[in-house]
Amino acid sequence: MDKKDICYTTYVDILKRELVPAMGCTEPIAIAYCSAKARSVLGTLPDEVYLKVSGNIIKNVKSVIVPNSGGRRGLAAAAAIGILAGDETRELEVLSGVTDEAARGLGAYMEKTGFTVIPVETPYLLDMAVEVKKDGHTARVRIAQEHTNVIEIQRDGETLFEKAVKEDGAQDGPDYGMLTIERIYDFAVTADLEDVREILDRQIEYNTAISQEGLREDYGANIGRILLEEYGDSVENRLKAVAAAGSDARMNGCDLPVIINSGSGNQGMTASLPVIEYAREKQCGREQLYRALLISNLMTLHQKTGIGRLSAYCGAVSAGAGAGAGIAYLDGGDLTVLAHTLVNALAITSGIVCDGAKASCAAKIAAAVDAGVLGYKMYKTGRQFYGGDGLVAKGVENTIRNIGRLGKDGMRETDKEIIRIMTE
Repeated sequence: MDKKDICYTTYVDILKRELVPAMGCTEPIAIAYCSAKARSVLGTLPDEVYLKVSGNIIKNVKSVIVPNSGGRRGLAAAAAIGILAGDETRELEVLSGVTDEAARGLGAYMEKTGFTVIPVETPYLLDMAVEVKKDGHTARVRIAQEHTNVIEIQRDGETLFEKAVKEDGAQDGPDYGMLTIERIYDFAVTADLEDVREILDRQIEYNTAISQEGLREDYGANIGRILLEEYGDSVENRLKAVAAAGSDARMNGCDLPVIINSGSGNQGMTASLPVIEYAREKQCGREQLYRALLISNLMTLHQKTGIGRLSAYCGAVSAGAGAGAGIAYLDGGDLTVLAHTLVNALAITSGIVCDGAKASCAAKIAAAVDAGVLGYKMYKTGRQFYGGDGLVAKGVENTIRNIGRLGKDGMRETDKEIIRIMTE
């Protein structure tokens, strides 16, 4: 792909926009960011906090441990630590500078402050507004569609900032509609790596570090460690274990940052860590690894564009399929092999639902990575799923379109029922 091609520059812009660091699960971190921003607008620590949030925010914040919160979970904890000690200028790393003293004071602050959670009906699955009050003064900050997409700021009823919300796609940024499997492959194998080296080096460094932490220490259900202890040291098992271990740590309070994909740290780790581990096993050069990561990351983003940031559809499925394609590339696979790997993987695990961020995400990640690897090995041995087999259609883009329709439209009522069950 020519560097002057609009697709080339768009793909680089997409990678810069998407592969960014976040500390902690992105939904509670977005609450912390929104709350820290509201406190900043108010100009003082509030004594009343109102959290008006969509059902998907409730679902994804309910069970995950908030970093630097003393093991606390939930909306109030995320908002409180953001207000008390968050640095809103750091966005998704808002809690990275929390001191031990501030963390120790969190319990006392929560006891004397009123936190009220108000579920709201909204057309946006990702929607949150934080309203804070103190001594007759008020401030309000609202975020919608993307985790740091501030659409409204008010102080004492006066609107200081406001912008429209786009119904679909990126709110302010490159055209994701330019993503196709064929163009992604062309970009990945021809890209000037100096244009993406810094982005990918950071992904390799950050995500490897949290994976190693998850394997070393006791986090959640320890899925990564269980896989290694019970299923051995084969490369196929390690691919699952390294990704699961990162999620073990991240879902259970680890304060190490990760590089996200599609607004999700779990998806960022799933798309990258198995590819990194396979490249290490095969002793691939850095250039090969970079190109495989371009394939995995961009194919994951392409799949998620039709589904959206939040859904009842587990995003690890998309990332596991993307990782399978990256692994296939490292093994010498061409565009045809990668496309069939992706389709096969989606046919295997596209029924996994998202019931919020929590410890079991690590096990779902392991299943998604397994499907990605199996999808590749199927095609490698002359086997595949064909158009008409369930949601599989002839042509990879048609299959991706079907999965997007399932995740965004078909599972809308499923999403509502999941939220009802979780909040009863």
